[in-house]
Amino acid sequence: MNARRICEGRVVIVTGAGRGLGRAHALAYAAEGARVVVNDLGVGLDGTPGPDSPASRVADDIRAAGGEAVAHGGDIATTEGAVSLVRTALETYGRLDTLVNNAGFLRDRMLVNLDEDDWDAVVRVHLKGHFLPLKHAAAHWRAEAKAGRTPVARVVSTSSGAGLLGSVGQGNYSAAKAGIVGLTLVAAAELGRYGVQVNAIAPAARTRMTERTFAETMAAPDSGFDTMAPENVSPLVVWLGSAASAGVTGRVFEAEGGRITVMEGWRPGPTADRGARWTPAEAADAALKLLAEAEPPGPVYGAG
Repeated sequence: MNARRICEGRVVIVTGAGRGLGRAHALAYAAEGARVVVNDLGVGLDGTPGPDSPASRVADDIRAAGGEAVAHGGDIATTEGAVSLVRTALETYGRLDTLVNNAGFLRDRMLVNLDEDDWDAVVRVHLKGHFLPLKHAAAHWRAEAKAGRTPVARVVSTSSGAGLLGSVGQGNYSAAKAGIVGLTLVAAAELGRYGVQVNAIAPAARTRMTERTFAETMAAPDSGFDTMAPENVSPLVVWLGSAASAGVTGRVFEAEGGRITVMEGWRPGPTADRGARWTPAEAADAALKLLAEAEPPGPVYGAG
């Protein structure tokens, strides 16, 4: 046994692990000694069912490399699917240590062309698909803690730069990914007493969801380093999901290529308090003065 493997003996769930980032995460966890539950519904980019699920193929790849894995094909944006996901880990391996929420897809439209169904579908898979696995994993960990077996549990959720800054043509996706950040902060505050740490990443990588965006981005000049490979994001995700990340919770990290950034969220900026109600004219004057002192917001992706 390689003593340096930081997830030795841990049981890790990765949702949306059939392709792209999820597949890279599942393989990376297995390489670090984890037993992996590989979840993937096997759907197209628009969320409709595909001819088969790739989860079993990823599990086969892990086993072929000498690791342990089991495939799960349930819809984790349903209570039944989320319960089944957690139950699969517990019944197969007898424990659950880490949940990586990664599943998602796109239905991009400008706001005036965005159908209600496209809004509901994207919010359902990204945001509800984070909430339900988190809820049922957390219920298990709370029960463990109350029974005197406080876990060393980890949750890594997947937001996006679109959720932090916005992205033109992705109102549904940006709203869902921003919601994931809020959910992460609340979960970190609520679940710490049960031994659970909760963090989020905002990755940039070439996957089915981003292949148009990053089609021209390949290797860094003169290095041969593929900066957009999904595998570049996984080392941070593996560390966050390991016991080695003790004390790190309620954080959002941006990860792209060889770069890791701790993202800093909303904080109070310039302020004014007159101790009484403003008139509209006074509020306008005060707001304009405060804006002149404030840092400008980051640009929305695709704006210009």
